[in-house]
Amino acid sequence: MTHDRRLTLARPDLADAALEGIVPAARYLVPTRRRVRAPLVDLRPQPRLDAGIDTQALMGEAVDVLDVDEEGFAFGRLARDGYVGWLSADALADPEPAPTHRVAALRTFLYPGPSMKLPVAGWLSLGAEVNVDEIRGDFGRAPGAGWLHMPHLAGRGAPPEPDFVAVAERFLHTPYLWGGVSSLGLDCSGLVRAALHAAGRACPRDTDMQEAALGETLPENAPLARGDLVFWKGHVGIMRDGETLLHANGHHMTVASEPLAEASSRILAKSFGPVTRLARLA
Repeated sequence: MTHDRRLTLARPDLADAALEGIVPAARYLVPTRRRVRAPLVDLRPQPRLDAGIDTQALMGEAVDVLDVDEEGFAFGRLARDGYVGWLSADALADPEPAPTHRVAALRTFLYPGPSMKLPVAGWLSLGAEVNVDEIRGDFGRAPGAGWLHMPHLAGRGAPPEPDFVAVAERFLHTPYLWGGVSSLGLDCSGLVRAALHAAGRACPRDTDMQEAALGETLPENAPLARGDLVFWKGHVGIMRDGETLLHANGHHMTVASEPLAEASSRILAKSFGPVTRLARLA
């Protein structure tokens, strides 16, 4: 049986103990839960800096780590979407204390103290999570990260975003980045993932996974509506209305909004071929 390496926490020499008897490996271990402490960390298919990136994880995301190699790469699985790969062990920390807030702004700055006049110490993207242990005025302290503007955060009990398309629209003109999931740069499936997660919906990471898992299939010539997803082989976009597509794409190298008819003609001629699926989310 072939297992998708993107979703299977296993190597020939080592695998998740939960996969014993399912996936062959020399030995099995129970993963250790860790949490991302860096603003953003790349997850790679191999433990090498020249391996490119499959996806990324934001601050606060939980990671189940199976192994750390001599070069400081951790082999693990992202809890948010189940993606497996290698990431810097230095970017990980203990899972406790658990996050108390999530970043609700598209992007927010980290400061060394509770003042916007201080030199910026970093930034966090929409969807990052932090533990706030002290509040002074409009600023909250996240130990190990910095001080953040509290109106840019939402408490863990706050309701999710009501309209995932409105979330995706906030990323308009964000640069295209293969494997990206943040407001610094993201790819087509990363845009869908970020928007749906902000709306409290589960979402796989890659386009083929999303095509297989999300929504109900619409007939080929069905009228489209806001929130419908359009899939090509290797690409996905979100409908803003019945005619307009929003998508992160390599043609514009940004998150662009354009008529679906124009995008479909260009994609058919130059890249991914015909539309393979239309999907409507519940």
